[in-house]
Amino acid sequence: MTKKINPNLTAEQKLILFEEGTERAGSSELNHEKREGSFHCANCGEKLFDSKTKYESGSGWPSFYESLPDVFETKTDHHIGYERTEYHCKKCGGHHGHIFDDGPDPTGKRFCNNGACLVFKPKS
Repeated sequence: MTKKINPNLTAEQKLILFEEGTERAGSSELNHEKREGSFHCANCGEKLFDSKTKYESGSGWPSFYESLPDVFETKTDHHIGYERTEYHCKKCGGHHGHIFDDGPDPTGKRFCNNGACLVFKPKS
């Protein structure tokens, strides 16, 4: 794992990625991103999600029912009084969000990702 912090990150991105903060619900422009492409870690550039797995969850954060294989590490988080599964970029350690069991088929999972931690790259 790299642990190197990209000097071009904003203060909000650093707070979310490396201090496990959370952006305000509904604040990400990526909530409305519908183009074909991929979503990458804002810190290290690692490709994390394919646009085909993005869906509208109504949660206020970009949501995906599946990540690319072997891109995240998980840990249990008790910060708000109950157990949640938190996920981090395997390459740089950046915190991206939480995984819930209320997503659509075929996985039933919802990767609830902070949009500030993602960079969208349209398919060319």
